[in-house]
Amino acid sequence: MAKFIFKMESILSIKAKLEDQAKAEYGMEMMRLREEEHKLVLLENRRRGFEQQLLEAVNGRLVILSIRRLEDSVENLKYNIKLQIVVIRQQEERVAKARAKLDNAMKERKIYEKLKEKAFEQFKAELNAQEQKEIDQLVSFRFRSAGESED
Repeated sequence: MAKFIFKMESILSIKAKLEDQAKAEYGMEMMRLREEEHKLVLLENRRRGFEQQLLEAVNGRLVILSIRRLEDSVENLKYNIKLQIVVIRQQEERVAKARAKLDNAMKERKIYEKLKEKAFEQFKAELNAQEQKEIDQLVSFRFRSAGESED
């Protein structure tokens, strides 16, 4: 019996490897995005803490130096938060690019898998036709042999 050999099997395996790499890259980018979002949460928590301290300092005994230091800390954290938001947006863009790359790799792999399926279906049809031809020849041979034996 003939064995099915897909001529583009090496390309299919390369496409599958490229898809795996794209999945890994996408996962890494998503992990970095989560880390950057976590940093933002930490910065916002610190800012709220300094704002609370500032509120307490203003409502309590007025120590101008302490209030100034707390105001500066709050402003510095607000600036850092804005920077972190920019970093997160950049990371989101990298995630989107990695996702697009993954989608493209998946599409290419699926194309080659469809080609393989079609080639296999064609192979089965050809094999079936060949078997049918052999059966017809065998029946025809037996029919002729039976006819010659009677004469």
